[in-house]
Amino acid sequence: MKVLLGVGGGIAAFKAAALASQLVQAGCELRVAMTRDAHRFIGATTFAGLSGSQVIASSTQIDADGSAPHIQATKNADCLVIMPATASLIARLAAGVCDDPVTLCSVAFRGRRIACPAMNDAMWEDPSVQRNVDRLRADGFEILGPVEGHLAEGYAAMGRMIEPEAVIAAVLERR
Repeated sequence: MKVLLGVGGGIAAFKAAALASQLVQAGCELRVAMTRDAHRFIGATTFAGLSGSQVIASSTQIDADGSAPHIQATKNADCLVIMPATASLIARLAAGVCDDPVTLCSVAFRGRRIACPAMNDAMWEDPSVQRNVDRLRADGFEILGPVEGHLAEGYAAMGRMIEPEAVIAAVLERR
């Protein structure tokens, strides 16, 4: 199975590295795209090492073979997983904005798309975020989570990103 992992810019980005490792261990071929903000939380070198391929880090990036990776990766992948899907990233995806490698990949991708929201409870409950999540569902995204649990703000509430083990189970069940 070929998986394209889109990493958003939130504190839960470390879980995307765990997912990347687990996908590769399960025999999946992996390519990773990162938003600009994702680089503030975790390095592209981590994902390159885990996936064995260059990270898609720029909207204008060209691979060594001359191809645009945000297009080539979408042609080859069976599934696109976006995690963490922050409120900002969800809004851009819902609006069809293509301003980073993850949103570009999402718009170009024609297969199974999964988004894993992660944000604090106030953001998750905001009507604009819920409208955007509904838009993603209407556009064919599977939404995994969020769940109730310990948040970065130091308290437990709804908004914690689903654990990587649950994401890999969902991805692999439709292998």
